[in-house]
Amino acid sequence: QVQLVESGGGLVQAGGSLRLSCAASGRTFSSYHMGWFRQAPGKEREFVASISRSGSTYYADSVKGRFAISRDNAKNTAHLQMNNLKPEDTAVYYCAARGGLFISGVTSNYDYWGQGTQVTVSS
Repeated sequence: QVQLVESGGGLVQAGGSLRLSCAASGRTFSSYHMGWFRQAPGKEREFVASISRSGSTYYADSVKGRFAISRDNAKNTAHLQMNNLKPEDTAVYYCAARGGLFISGVTSNYDYWGQGTQVTVSS
């Protein structure tokens, strides 16, 4: 079992920045691939970014060049640095952990989820 708790969401103007954090407890954090997903009202949950156990990173095209995912295995945390935010980035952001062999951008492939943190970008 892994428990995930997100923090760092809030209200920001377009062009601003936020840094989301995901604190993990339970089994060995370093053995999991980590992902960030988001869900806007009336839309399906979508992939944002992921980072493998070895530190390889992957991004959705919509956030590439603006967002950066990272992890600190010593502190059992993952982060999502979000720069140049746009109104269309408004959503609840979720942290997720996957214990499989390969990293994934598919929601159903993740085993554990946090409760989410709201990000609102005003125009």
